[in-house]
Amino acid sequence: MALITGGGRGLGFEIARAFAEAGAHVVVSGRTAATLDGAVAAITRNGGSAQAAVFDVADIGAGRAMIAEISKTRGRLDILVNNVGARDRRPLAAFNDDDILDLIRTDLLSAISLSRDAAEIMKAQGHGRLIAVTSIVGEMARPGDAIYPAAKQGLTGLMRSIAVEYGAHGVTSNAIAPGMFATEINAAMAANPIWLPSPASGFRCSAGGGRRRSPAPRFSSPARRPPSSTGTS
Repeated sequence: MALITGGGRGLGFEIARAFAEAGAHVVVSGRTAATLDGAVAAITRNGGSAQAAVFDVADIGAGRAMIAEISKTRGRLDILVNNVGARDRRPLAAFNDDDILDLIRTDLLSAISLSRDAAEIMKAQGHGRLIAVTSIVGEMARPGDAIYPAAKQGLTGLMRSIAVEYGAHGVTSNAIAPGMFATEINAAMAANPIWLPSPASGFRCSAGGGRRRSPAPRFSSPARRPPSSTGTS
């Protein structure tokens, strides 16, 4: 039994599909019913078991209610993948406090809340897997992109702390930091050759230079999902 936030498209969908192929019943969550219905149809068409859960992770109460509902109706929760991420590339001075809080609520606070409730269910079961999709940008720094990396670093710290606190109860906690994927959040960059990752020059940009980030001079496709998300390869 797996819950994947943002499971209707992109990396989230590919992770959900991988878990379904491995035999899990997957709950894909998101804000748009039509997108989720399409994801469920694609998974079940290939023999998987899936259902949709429409809610916005930024609504902390809705997320808690969904975790409780899954535990009540399915009797367990084995896997939680915190995949949702919102990004706003602007200079830090352009953000007001509400802008910052909105991003942190979506990118970090939602994962803390969902992980807390899921970890307690898993502790009672004696088994569970918590996964957070972070990002390589948590270890990088570029102008005009301060909040998203800060939240992703927070996710990494959260996963480490949960691993220590719940490991003795059969609950593992891991962060996965994907490289450059041509997902919706990176659509503009992926379409612009200036930003292509290059083994020779790193991310090329108008400022030039940059350390090498990828051995392949292209953005990856979400379909090239990391096998580490399901523990299979």
